[in-house]
Amino acid sequence: MVAGGLCLCGLIRLLCSLLIPALFLSGILCVCVVVLLWGIRFWIQQRKKQLTSAGRDGKRPLLVAFFHPYCNAGGGGERVLWCAIRTLQKKYRNVTCVVYTGDRGVNGEEIVEGAFRRFNIKLTHPVKFVFLEKRYLVEASLYPHFTLLGQSLGSVFLGWEALLKCVPDIYIDSMGYAFTLPLFKYLGGCRVGCYVHYPTISTDMLSVVRNQDTRFNNAAFITNSPLFSRFKLVYYYFFAFMYGLVGSCSDVVMVNSSWTLNHILSLWRAGACTSVVYPPCDVQTFLDIPLEAEKSACEYSIVSIGQFRPEKDHPLQIRAFAKLLKEKRLGQQPLLKLILIGGCRNQQDEERVDNLKCLCEELGVSNNVTFRINIPFEELKRHLAEATIGLHTMWNEHFGIGVVECMAAGTVILAHNSGGPKLDIVVPFEGHITGFLAENEDSYAERMAHILSLSPEKRLEIRENARRSVRRFSDQHFEETFLLSLEPLFK
Repeated sequence: MVAGGLCLCGLIRLLCSLLIPALFLSGILCVCVVVLLWGIRFWIQQRKKQLTSAGRDGKRPLLVAFFHPYCNAGGGGERVLWCAIRTLQKKYRNVTCVVYTGDRGVNGEEIVEGAFRRFNIKLTHPVKFVFLEKRYLVEASLYPHFTLLGQSLGSVFLGWEALLKCVPDIYIDSMGYAFTLPLFKYLGGCRVGCYVHYPTISTDMLSVVRNQDTRFNNAAFITNSPLFSRFKLVYYYFFAFMYGLVGSCSDVVMVNSSWTLNHILSLWRAGACTSVVYPPCDVQTFLDIPLEAEKSACEYSIVSIGQFRPEKDHPLQIRAFAKLLKEKRLGQQPLLKLILIGGCRNQQDEERVDNLKCLCEELGVSNNVTFRINIPFEELKRHLAEATIGLHTMWNEHFGIGVVECMAAGTVILAHNSGGPKLDIVVPFEGHITGFLAENEDSYAERMAHILSLSPEKRLEIRENARRSVRRFSDQHFEETFLLSLEPLFK
């Protein structure tokens, strides 16, 4: 017993002799890290003074920077960006708007002209563009595995490049790169905000992995293996924890829909500074399209609006359309056309379009399907004015600007029964139906057949109800809620 007690005492003394130096070294290391970060922050602030010049009145303008590496794309996120910039330019005279972009081969004037051509948005003052060299670090193709983590860490390096080139007073992440928020807040000394279109990870994504469902972001070889599924679930939970930490750094959080709000509140736990700001939809421009009773029943067009990205699920649209055609050919029916309208950001998107065309060939519907890529705004309006059905198939779409545009233009919308379309857009208005929802290939084909079987008068009634309902998504409403949410950053 005595020998055992001596051994235990010796073990305790050994642990203490190791623990105290370890604590001491850890303390020194923490102090060194704090001093290093403080030094970097001080150096960045000095660099900011050197790079920023005074305005005509002798005062330094307030720099408001938007982190949007794909600002020259043609999606709904880009429309939010340009409307936000236009709103700030109209409200604040002493503000200079900066856009961090990775778009190469174009200059600032061409980017602004592209925004006007695609979205009919004209800025009142010049914008400063900071062109980044390392956008490839956030390309999904660079990370065939652990894509979320790879892109998020890549965004930190891309954000560091942005911070070194321009240090703003206010930093706004407008494209979903939340891991850049602590970088600009703690090293850049900026007030930071973000507009969240879609959470990088969501509780729905966790459920997909937990239930071993096969989706575009959950490959079959993972769903077929309990071990891989469990490992991916642990990885997702770890990433969700980190995502919540970096997101909670934001001083102002704006989300685009009720669906996004619910997920961000559960992950970031920043309810006090979080608000819903519906994205700006150019509803008035589409509402100007005359809404008339259908004159001809010899041809119907079905129009889809959305960037050619995997989550938009264009293959589902083509398969459902093929199924509809197969059923319609049983009798004498009007000609049906499917028009896919969207933007291509890079080579991967272009390859995706080529694969979609191959799918059309395979299903024998090539003659009935048309692809329109990066088209001018006026052509978009023309296609919508002629369309009977507006088609949307993205599962858990964060909001759905394309859905709103289709409704405002006077099409009968058929959207996915999830996310923003289900919770915020395709909902009854004053007790009247505004559109239809579906979930899979069969239900989409059935709903399209049902819409086409309705009388022109019934379709006109639905179109009129939808038009009245989308006025709450106007540019003016966005400007009011955006400025109100962003006000704390300007105090």
